[in-house]
Amino acid sequence: MKKWLIAVMALFVLTACGNNEDATPKDVEKEIEEGTVGFEMLGNSIQEATGVPQQEKEKIIAAFDEYIKAFNEKDLERYKNIISKNAEGFQYEEDIQAVEKVFKQYDVNREAQDVTIVKYKENEAQVFSNLKTETKEIGTGVELAGVGRQVTVFVKENQWKVSSIYYIGNE
Repeated sequence: MKKWLIAVMALFVLTACGNNEDATPKDVEKEIEEGTVGFEMLGNSIQEATGVPQQEKEKIIAAFDEYIKAFNEKDLERYKNIISKNAEGFQYEEDIQAVEKVFKQYDVNREAQDVTIVKYKENEAQVFSNLKTETKEIGTGVELAGVGRQVTVFVKENQWKVSSIYYIGNE
């Protein structure tokens, strides 16, 4: 029964990590150690980035909220608008196709807590969150839930857009 949840979670996360599709947990740990991702997966302390202009902070957090809401509401058009077409962590078209399949097969609710900008540069921001995911397979009614930590990397294009995602489950 957990096989389908693993498949769905992998689809959410790995599709969004596209060019990391062959990455192992060690690869992700290496990226973290090299400072690519703004938090330590195994650490308990998350520090907010300093020097984020208030107006940009509001826009980044609003973009993160839109990303979560568009997914939860199965709004493919809104989801397309918040994902970068020039993403570093996934292929845009592949991600959209995968998400469309998920929307048809599952009801998913993701709830983000402790949303914090942990790294910031003028054109890139990394947003940490503790993520609770509840998934229900539409065809069978089977429900499962999971929790994990995620860093969502945003790039500033005409607006802040998701460019890559790093996730580790707590289970």
